[in-house]
Amino acid sequence: MPEPRAAASAPGADATADPRAGAGATADPRTGADAATDARALDAVLGRWRERADAALARVLPDSEAEPRRLHQAMRHAVLLGGKRMRPLLVYASGALFEVAPIALDAPAAAVELIHAYSLVHDDLPAMDDDALRRGQPTVHVAFDEATAILAGDALQSLAFATLADTETADAIRVDLLRSLAQAAGVAGMCGGQALDIDATGAGVQLRLDALERLHSLKTGALIRASVRMGALCGGADAAALAALDRYARALGLAFQVRDDILDIEGDSQTLGKTAGKDLAQDKSTFPALIGLDASRARLDELAASMHQALEPFGPRAAALHALGRLAIERDR
Repeated sequence: MPEPRAAASAPGADATADPRAGAGATADPRTGADAATDARALDAVLGRWRERADAALARVLPDSEAEPRRLHQAMRHAVLLGGKRMRPLLVYASGALFEVAPIALDAPAAAVELIHAYSLVHDDLPAMDDDALRRGQPTVHVAFDEATAILAGDALQSLAFATLADTETADAIRVDLLRSLAQAAGVAGMCGGQALDIDATGAGVQLRLDALERLHSLKTGALIRASVRMGALCGGADAAALAALDRYARALGLAFQVRDDILDIEGDSQTLGKTAGKDLAQDKSTFPALIGLDASRARLDELAASMHQALEPFGPRAAALHALGRLAIERDR
């Protein structure tokens, strides 16, 4: 696999960042001062990308004062009131490996976050998880009403594809971007995983570990894999690079869900920004319920190692992707 080029626009991207740090990994051989400087530089890069994503989302969302105002306000409520922006950050980080200018990644970054936001709006509905709190705010169906929440989710989904279709790139790449996002959002991805989750909820149903991992590779992982893939596609990544990045994203998606399951037990609603303990209350299949907390933490270590191994072909240029892997594993919300 040809070695990917460094991203000239990403200060701190030459930092060597091991996502296993803090999870029993070998210590970073650099001085503490050097590592701290690199970490601050990476944080600054991620902060700028997060600001870009927020600005891109604000641009594509409809004006809250334009009719139909209630629908437009619900859409903006769903998208703009907080969030980690993990998926847009992955778009920017994978694109940076191939020296893609951030402005060329704004459309796919916004599109994937719109799909994520739509999924949360529908996931919170009474017919699904029936949750009243999201990102520390009332969920859309609580702040507005169920009908408006359904329409807001529908509108966010269509807006995502309209936004992605406006990506300034070659036609063949644009089609590949649209296909990647559609597959990740549909029956072979997020929607399929949600259906499996509904089937496995309640009545004492407990999935086997392989079935649980498959469920979350669809429900959570598919959109994360699409985020990483879309950034790389914008940079003309070859098949070998795409395969390596997909291995990283698969491990990241699963790690994100394992950490979510742990936080549902150990976290509190105020910190999480959503209702803690909901999985247990709904008798959902989770990693701690199936294998216990200690084994779940050990699984996180395994997934961190898998992420690190998948990114080895890219060398220190993948520092931002390493950092996002650590964020998924170490986050408290």
